[in-house]
Amino acid sequence: EEEEERVLVSEHSWRPCPTSRRRVRGCLEWVKRQLFRVGEDWYFLFILGVLMATISFAMDTLVTRLHAAHMWLYGEIGDIGVLKYLSWTLYPMALASFSTGFSQSITPHSGGSGIPELKTILMGVVLEDYLAIQNFGAKVVGLTCTLMCGSTLFLGKVGPYVHLSAMAADYLGKMRTTVTREYENKFKQREMLVAAQAVGVATVFGAPISGVLFSIEVMSPHFAVRDYWRGFFAATSGAFMFRLLAVFNSEQETIAAVFKSDLKIDFPFDLLETFFFLLLGAICGIVACAYLFCQRWMMVAVKKNRLTAKLLATDKPVYTVLMVLLLASITFPPGLGQFMASRLTMKEHLTSLFDNRTWGLLAPNASGVAEPGGLWQEWNHPSATIYGTLTFFLLMKFWMLILATTLPLPAGYFMPIFIYGAAIGRLMGEVVALLFPQGLYSEGPPRPIIPAGYALAGAAAFSGSVTHAVSTALLVCEATGHLGHILPTVLAVLVANAITQKNQPSFYDAGIIVKKLPYLPPIRSRHIASYRVAVEEFMERRVVALAKGDGFQEVLVALDASADAEYPVVESTGSPTLVGTVSRSQLVTFLQSHKHPQAPQGEKLDTVGTLGDDCAIEPIMLQFSPWTSLHQAYHLFQLLKLQRVFVTRSGELVGAVSRVEVR
Repeated sequence: EEEEERVLVSEHSWRPCPTSRRRVRGCLEWVKRQLFRVGEDWYFLFILGVLMATISFAMDTLVTRLHAAHMWLYGEIGDIGVLKYLSWTLYPMALASFSTGFSQSITPHSGGSGIPELKTILMGVVLEDYLAIQNFGAKVVGLTCTLMCGSTLFLGKVGPYVHLSAMAADYLGKMRTTVTREYENKFKQREMLVAAQAVGVATVFGAPISGVLFSIEVMSPHFAVRDYWRGFFAATSGAFMFRLLAVFNSEQETIAAVFKSDLKIDFPFDLLETFFFLLLGAICGIVACAYLFCQRWMMVAVKKNRLTAKLLATDKPVYTVLMVLLLASITFPPGLGQFMASRLTMKEHLTSLFDNRTWGLLAPNASGVAEPGGLWQEWNHPSATIYGTLTFFLLMKFWMLILATTLPLPAGYFMPIFIYGAAIGRLMGEVVALLFPQGLYSEGPPRPIIPAGYALAGAAAFSGSVTHAVSTALLVCEATGHLGHILPTVLAVLVANAITQKNQPSFYDAGIIVKKLPYLPPIRSRHIASYRVAVEEFMERRVVALAKGDGFQEVLVALDASADAEYPVVESTGSPTLVGTVSRSQLVTFLQSHKHPQAPQGEKLDTVGTLGDDCAIEPIMLQFSPWTSLHQAYHLFQLLKLQRVFVTRSGELVGAVSRVEVR
């Protein structure tokens, strides 16, 4: 009794006022019930959008200020060539090497864009530690350092930011299960990941509608309509917060487009210009095919080459420093960089290419003195016309972009191809304006060609064809706030996609192929003969199966024969009728609880027992027939996130089909 009194006194001394605490706890429970009456998903999606928008804005602000400081230092050095070269090259080399070393030292999953792995996760494949919270910090720091390198590396942040949003959504999903005291639901986790994809795009471009559509096209072969509102709500919250922070920071007077253009035109394009927009789409499609082929070849070549493979395996920062030194030397402004507008940031590149004026008319009257808002002058060189600088930019950036994709640091690859497509469109628009200075109609009032409209269409067509997406047509409209060229832009995107999808896998699918991720690639062949391919032609016929009456010895042999996660169970050895499956963990437990027939007699374990008596046999929910077509099996694997399906003929087990066979 004295011991009990001492315990009670101890508890009361550590937890005073039990009545007040019960009242406070009851009030908190009431508040939680009232808040979650409309559904807890709204709150977590709002938090996800606001959190990622804040991080994105802070990242952009820090990158902008450090780039301004670097350009100030570069300008204050004077005309000393060696110092200017060192200032231009050492800055990105130090940042890129730190980005690689820091991110890779924490987790090897932080390199690249992250979209190929995220697509694999959404297909039901578990990738260990890919969405771990420590990866979040490594990728934020590494991506910020990568963006600080500026146009020297010419890399963006769309892909890594989608990865960051997915990691934040996964962590918020775990917090949600803690707050609501529910068990962890894989379907709820996938719903949060789907919303995170849209948030990642929306908080970079401030474009919620195209962010949702782009995430559906690029990430999900099958999209559940019930996830539609989640994506739109989270993306709208993120995009609104992202633009609202710009107003609070006195960057803008009101909420406006990220790449605000001055395309205030009453007559955006002539009907006959549709032909040139279609031609632009065809050019972007052909160039995209060449880019995708060369990029995939380069990724494989870097892994096969002995020197680069050794550097990437042991000294990743050294490989990064060497590649960045090469790229920075080429973009050095007094050298070749003066023909590539290398002093502009990536945002300034895009803003200048979307300039409403016709550069071919401005160049003869240029005074050589920098004008306010005269970013186009970076493209005008005395010894080369704007056509020459745009052409040289496209030729050099083609292989420089491909080389930059081999760097083992956190980086996005959508913004570079977006700017590259805008440069293709700008060049074509300037050429058309040169050929037809009064417009395509010689009679009536002059209706001049607007090269900026071609830049919009080129950006959407090239980036859309590389990623196999059509929503980029809407993305350029949301990002610039201009809808006048939406129809020719859509036509250019459709033509470019028709060419690329026929000949090359998308940029992200190519990453899956090179990395050999367990992902189902799309069936390229649409020939009628492919629909006649049946499961029995490619199924695995040698399947390790167990009978209900099997004992210790048979189970041990089956576990040694294969490392499958589950094993089919048939009625008996003489009657292979499939009755269900049993997991590998249950079989291991079965072996641990039973004694081997040849074991010593001293062990206190069961000596008899069969699989059917001591193991829980799960019923078969889905099975294929040998005559199930390839396309049917492929769509079922995608839709239901299947890993392995057994094949039966009249109820008898005849084989199995896994992702390996379907691929």
